[in-house]
Amino acid sequence: MRMARLFVGVTDYNWYRRLTQVADLDEANFWQPSGGRGFAALSAGEIFLFKLHAPYNAIVGGGFFARHTTLPLHLAWEFFERKNGADTEEEMTARVALYVESLKTASPLQRSAHPIGCVLLEQPFFFPEEIWIPQPADWAPNIVQGKGYDLSEATGQQLMNAVQERLAGEPATLAEEATGRYGTPSLVRHRLGQGSFRAAVTDAYGRQCAVTGDRVLYVLDAAHIRPFAQGGEHSVNNGLLLRSDIHTLFDRGYVAIDPEHRVHVSRRLREEFDNGKEYYALEGRTILLPTAPGDRPDGDLLAWHRKEIFNAA
Repeated sequence: MRMARLFVGVTDYNWYRRLTQVADLDEANFWQPSGGRGFAALSAGEIFLFKLHAPYNAIVGGGFFARHTTLPLHLAWEFFERKNGADTEEEMTARVALYVESLKTASPLQRSAHPIGCVLLEQPFFFPEEIWIPQPADWAPNIVQGKGYDLSEATGQQLMNAVQERLAGEPATLAEEATGRYGTPSLVRHRLGQGSFRAAVTDAYGRQCAVTGDRVLYVLDAAHIRPFAQGGEHSVNNGLLLRSDIHTLFDRGYVAIDPEHRVHVSRRLREEFDNGKEYYALEGRTILLPTAPGDRPDGDLLAWHRKEIFNAA
């Protein structure tokens, strides 16, 4: 079994400063200017630390790794907004263009479609400057992206101890995340924020509508089966990737999916709008399901939606 690890990622002061100004920050997107590299250094729930470039050369905070994905720049902004470490989409686009030469002369449409890597982090935390952690003694000047550390080794354990010390005064839930499971190889399922939920559901369904199979990413929505405002969680098994019109009908009770994953369309659609032929053709269709069993829609949640939200009459 692989030992637990942490990763120290290199970032700039502006990204860090912008995030510290976001109230009630529950997640962050540590974006990469190009989307082709991937990120396999951590498993879900392990710690990702932020180290500033020179002249700071210090670790200033971190977060709990959720997943890595690639998104068009526009969707990364739509999913995370200021949690990308920028105040506006235009500012974020300009910052990505600093690293991608071709974007400097690209059209607005090309810029918005540019794929960026997204390291999605939950429950970010930041340290006051007086307790920033000095960069590790083995940090080489030519490290550009970052470096991983095994917690069974001296440097990794030293970093973890420094993080635990600085989080000792934080809310209990955050401190327990950082102290309760490290030093052992066991990890826990981590809570997702809204943006990470949207990205995770999008990937789980292979970027296609669960009902129709449509693959136009800009019109696909991550729908909650049980709404967050009514006690639902930002968990993939409480999500469905739906075309935006079907998402609206699902939320308003005109469409349901039963625990056997079959689609049902309410008679109200015809009665209230004298329309709906396209949607009635979906009646009885079995939806597409995520490959991972744990990502598939929870049957109890589907039954709840059909009972509490759907109105067949």
